[in-house]
Amino acid sequence: MLLLVGLGNPGPKYEKNRHNIGFMAVDRIASRHGFSPWRARFQGVTAEGSIAGVKTLLLLPGTYMNESGRSVAEAARFFKIELPDIVAFHDELDLPPAKMRVKTGGGNAGHNGLRSITAHMGNDYRRVRLGIGHPGRDAVLHYVLNDFGKGEMVWVGELNDAIADAAELLAKREDNSFQNKVHLRMDAAGFGEPKKPGDGKP
Repeated sequence: MLLLVGLGNPGPKYEKNRHNIGFMAVDRIASRHGFSPWRARFQGVTAEGSIAGVKTLLLLPGTYMNESGRSVAEAARFFKIELPDIVAFHDELDLPPAKMRVKTGGGNAGHNGLRSITAHMGNDYRRVRLGIGHPGRDAVLHYVLNDFGKGEMVWVGELNDAIADAAELLAKREDNSFQNKVHLRMDAAGFGEPKKPGDGKP
């Protein structure tokens, strides 16, 4: 069984915060793949379904970001889900906006949601890092706990659509192919990597 976890804070106040892009991505997967309605469970809300024939549980912890690991650990214990089958979707300050990377394990880069999951579960789970850009050290808290701007919501929607459409590859553990498919989709939509001086010239 696969466990896809969106990281964020619960409630309407935080719904469109940059810190909640993980919630947004997992919610889009639920819609795209016909998951069951959300219901309260495991100190959060869950939806059940399958992706590419893989039975999948979606989880949005209701514990607030800093205690996400309590909710994840409870769900994982109940279904006996091992770390390689847990995927956390989270905001990433160290990636430019609209970029996405996938990795297993590694550092938590000061992200309190990841730190909490690691404390409760260990470190070798998979992470889908959703770039939101970095505002500078002194502005981080204000930046992540404020809403995306209207213009930003264009790429947020496109990124979440790309993730939902490519989720079958993630379910099959084809993480590199998943990352590449999302990258190509974002590039085609005009959100690709900025070109370096001289690119495209003979």
